[in-house]
Amino acid sequence: MAGSESKAAKELTAMMETTMQQLQSRFQNLSEQIISKMDEMGTRIDDLEKNVGDLMTQAGAENHYKANGFEERPSWPKH
Repeated sequence: MAGSESKAAKELTAMMETTMQQLQSRFQNLSEQIISKMDEMGTRIDDLEKNVGDLMTQAGAENHYKANGFEERPSWPKH
């Protein structure tokens, strides 16, 4: 009887170790995906901030030209 209990305990231990390794692997994959998405979001936010700054600069320049009676504005560089 002791032999079968010992075998069952060993099998249970092996199964639990396998399960824990699988969980650790899945957690690592999810962590990497989250970090990747956060990096991508950071890049997009940086681009958005730059574009908003460019638009504000252009709007300020256009308002300056209109306020001084100029009809045309200079051509803006494409980014």
